[in-house]
Amino acid sequence: MTYVSPFDHEHDRPPRELKALLGGNGADLAEMTSVLGLPVPPGFTITTEACCAYLASGWPETLDAEIDEHIGRLETIMGRRLGDKADPLLVSVRSGAPSSMPGMMDTVLNLGLNDDAVEGLARQTDERFACDSYRRCIALYGRVVLGTDEMAFDDLFDAAQSLADAPSDDAVR
Repeated sequence: MTYVSPFDHEHDRPPRELKALLGGNGADLAEMTSVLGLPVPPGFTITTEACCAYLASGWPETLDAEIDEHIGRLETIMGRRLGDKADPLLVSVRSGAPSSMPGMMDTVLNLGLNDDAVEGLARQTDERFACDSYRRCIALYGRVVLGTDEMAFDDLFDAAQSLADAPSDDAVR
């Protein structure tokens, strides 16, 4: 069984009819890419069948390899790599399925950032944007995936803002 479907996969039926398999977001992205030919950034959907298999008997044996394959394809298409120090690939993970994997009921942004990759992003954009993106990635991952109380992150940021005597969060350096 295949658990991962790229947005541009040619399905037997129109993707809009596959919301139970691809979720609302996944079906819409597949429809825009494979049917309408719209310029959607490349990506892939982990199907609801993966969730059902997980709930029935644990993590599907082939899922890691499928995800790795599709990440590799995404890196090739984009010409970037996750965690790259010079030109990092950043991805978002979004839930859009009627039933979702535990811990993935919300969005996690900027996966691919780490202590090294944030420096590459800063060189491409600016330091404040890169650091804020990394801060948000860590906070979202902590809250959504690890179940950390979001106030733990907010309290730390508020303390940093106060310590810096910054009038707003965009004044914190």
